[in-house]
Formats: sequence, C-alpha cells, structure tokens
Amino acid sequence: MTYREKENFKAPEEVLKEAGFRVSEKCCCRPSCFDYAARKNEKVIFIKFQHDIDNFSQTDSEELKLISKSVSATSVLISEKTRKKTLEDDTVYSRYNIFAVTPKTFENIILRNIHPLIQAAPGGYYVEINWEAVKRRRQELGMSVGEMAEMIGISRRTLYGYERGLAKASVSAAYNLVYTLGIPVAKSINIFEKSKEQRKCFLSRAGQAITRNKLLQKIFRKFSRYNITAVKKAPFDFVVTVPEDKMRIIGGIANNNEKELNKRVDEIISVSKIVKAHPILITEGRKPTNKDIACIYKEEIAKIKNPEDLIRL
Repeated sequence: MTYREKENFKAPEEVLKEAGFRVSEKCCCRPSCFDYAARKNEKVIFIKFQHDIDNFSQTDSEELKLISKSVSATSVLISEKTRKKTLEDDTVYSRYNIFAVTPKTFENIILRNIHPLIQAAPGGYYVEINWEAVKRRRQELGMSVGEMAEMIGISRRTLYGYERGLAKASVSAAYNLVYTLGIPVAKSINIFEKSKEQRKCFLSRAGQAITRNKLLQKIFRKFSRYNITAVKKAPFDFVVTVPEDKMRIIGGIANNNEKELNKRVDEIISVSKIVKAHPILITEGRKPTNKDIACIYKEEIAKIKNPEDLIRL
C-alpha cells in the first residue's frame, strides 16, 4: 500500500476534475513521460505520477520539457518518496528541473490555493525571501543592516543577499526573520510557473529521434523550417507549431503491426483536445476504426508543402 493510499489522498486526475480542469485520458498505451494533460481556461498542465521520484529519469524530464514547451504548457511531477525516504508535504522538490510535490501538497494547491513555502535543494531546505518586505520593515524599525544581522544571527553579507533577492534563506533563518520583523517574509512557490531552465528549453533535439522511422523522416524534411518536435515517450510521435498562425498539430506514425493503435489514437485525440491541436495520423495503410482523426497515407506525403496541407489532407 502506498503512502497516498494509506492517507486516503485523491488521485491527481480526480483533484484536477474537482477543481474544474478538463483532463485527458490516461496515456498508458506505451511508455509515456506524462500520465495526463489537463486544462483550465488558458492553463495547461502535464502531470506525471511517479511513486519514487528517483525513477523519473533525465530522459523523461527532457522529453516532458520539450513537449511542454511546444504546446505552451507547464509540467509537474507528483511523487511520494525518494530512495527510502518519504517526501515532505508542503515542500517543493525538483527532479531535473521539473517541480515535484506530494499528492497532499498537490491537492492543497489545486483545491485550496495553499502554496508551499519551502523548497528542498542539495544541502537542506530553503525559503525564498520577500526581500522588498524585509528591507521595508527593517527601515521602519530604524535598524541598520548590521544590527538586524546580529539580532538574527547571520552575517551582514547574507542579509544584504536577502534584501537584494540574491540568496535563499534556511528555514531556521526564515523563522528568525519572522520573529524579529513580526511580518511574513517567505514567498510562496508557484509550481506552475516555468522555471528558468524550462524557459531556456529549445526545440532543437528533434533530429535525434527520427533516424529509425522513414515516414517521420519525410515529415521532418517537409517541415524543417517550422517548430517541429520529435517525441519518443508519449502516445504521439511529433508536434508541429506555427506560432504566427496559432496552429498546433499533434501527429502519430502508425505501422501495420501495431497492436494498440486504436487505444493510442484515443489518447492522441484526447490530448489534442486539451492542448487545442489538430490530431493527425500518418499511416502505411492501416487506419484506426471509427476514430475522429485525420489519416494521411504515406503516398500523400509528397503532396504536403506546409502544415495547412496536413490538415487539408
């Protein structure tokens, strides 16, 4: 029995639905770096539940960041433990630059708008200080930087770092600041805000993923001047974005030997609705049965000159 089951926490998809999110089908027909896509208004989130945070690989992380970047979404990892240690509630962890929280913390954020203040990092737990509030309160009390630093038990240089937004505080230092200043000093953490590393993520790794699939190679050659991302660990195989036309295409490549094609197409369509993309299937000849997805045969690829042609076909 998992930690979540013992504490009777709701599954992440149930929490999202209760909060008014539209949630995709679970993506499980083949190994995927995310379980669900969810949308509420303009907020789009990819959710991955990984019982042990250490089992979420760097490859999964890189792929999830690429997918999120390509459809203007954020991604969150929900986990319960690391190695043999249970993760703390009301704390934000990070796995290869993707924020991770416990099921209870996720539920508090989504349903109660209670955001955590503490972030785990190598060496301990830290708090990001509201430096403007600290500086303003110190000046109201008529204290110098040196006087306050001595009272709190930190160096003057450290307090300068807090006031300039250049340093995070240990949890004990943050408590001392609250006790000394008499005001809240910690900034809450928005797990749906893209980290600096996520914002720097490029769509430039696509070519690494296409060498084995000839149909996908043809698509990439056709769209080399567009934003196109190859995907290995998702129900779909590529994403095309045309920012100037506000157009997205999520595409799958089907072969005649695939056993779970109908299930995979259902997942592609479901995710496409959440991220507001056109779903298409490039096929060698086999078509899914009774599915609302555009199918393009390999012989038709030669007619394609731009993303609009994909949709028309």
